Amino acid sequence: MIEAHGVERVASETGIASETVDALRDGGSPTLTLSEAASILAVDAADLDAEMIVQDVRDHLLMGMATGVVDVDTIASNVDLDLSGQEVQQAIEGRIRMTLAELAAIQGYVAGRNAR
Repeated sequence: MIEAHGVERVASETGIASETVDALRDGGSPTLTLSEAASILAVDAADLDAEMIVQDVRDHLLMGMATGVVDVDTIASNVDLDLSGQEVQQAIEGRIRMTLAELAAIQGYVAGRNAR
């Protein structure tokens, strides 16, 4: 996707440093927040904006938590993120930033619970 639109265009449309976008293009794993990753995806999505993508991710995560009957304190005590239950809740709700690594850890735990 970055190759199709170019590093400079993606950087300018998202507000993410061109060095970070360049690292992504080259297969690197720079630290990104959910919002930043969504803004990159939105560059290529004609019918979605970054906020819609973020909301879809959050909704999916919350539905998984409801299905698996998992609360934020359980998540906090079972993932290696150094976040309290309150911080997990705030991250899921978008009140504090959530990195993709945090999202992956939370989503992985919830998916594992639902697979039981």
